[in-house]
Amino acid sequence: MSIERQFEQIGRMIAAEGLPEFPRCLADFLRSIAHHDFTVIFGYRGTARPLDLYDDFPRSKHAIFVTDYQAGPYLLDPFYLAATRPVAAGLYRLRDLAPDRFYQGEYFRSYYARTGLAEEIGFFVETEPGAMIVLSLMRSDKVFSAREIATLRTAWPVVEAAVRRHWNDLSARFDTTDARGAGTAGPQIERSFQRFGEGLLTPREREVAEYTLKGYSAEAISQILNISSGTVRIHRRNIYAKLGIGSQGELFARFIDTLVKAS
Repeated sequence: MSIERQFEQIGRMIAAEGLPEFPRCLADFLRSIAHHDFTVIFGYRGTARPLDLYDDFPRSKHAIFVTDYQAGPYLLDPFYLAATRPVAAGLYRLRDLAPDRFYQGEYFRSYYARTGLAEEIGFFVETEPGAMIVLSLMRSDKVFSAREIATLRTAWPVVEAAVRRHWNDLSARFDTTDARGAGTAGPQIERSFQRFGEGLLTPREREVAEYTLKGYSAEAISQILNISSGTVRIHRRNIYAKLGIGSQGELFARFIDTLVKAS
């Protein structure tokens, strides 16, 4: 697309600041740089349920990308985990933030693979300490090229300034959501990790189960928990035996069942 067209998109975005059409104008501007199929903008703050600030999914895909995601699987999402650490502001590929066994893990196979995406990348914009907006660009057909990523990174100053100005009330939005009672599910869902296998698993086994669900290998978990990888595998065998399951798929299903009961 010509530079003139891109400046035109920027002008429309600036004119729409503070208006409902702003997110669409922002998405159009980014599409003028690199084609993508879907745009979704989530607000994150602590363990609260993410706020869907904007998305352009068709109705047929909204359920899995937004409704199902907000119901609990977001707790295993590398973008959510990065946003709440938080990572430095900037543009990231999902694969750059994912644990070492993410693509072999059950979150990916049982949930994320259902999205049918070839790649997801995200702009991380911190609006204030503890509050992060992630603007995700999603493709179904092919991954973003290195050249496209580099070009999108040149747009970072515009994206950061525009997002921070338009959503400068992000914390207030979370407070309003909490006041209505819709945001209280976040801490409840987060506590599912602590309640998972309650009465059956030891605290250490629950930690191993949590990192396994998030897509970490035994070697990575051993480094995080400062135990040997052999000990991690023993914990996993004990977890499976105590829960009466035999696979990571069943572990994921049991965790989702815990989320449903907590919501």
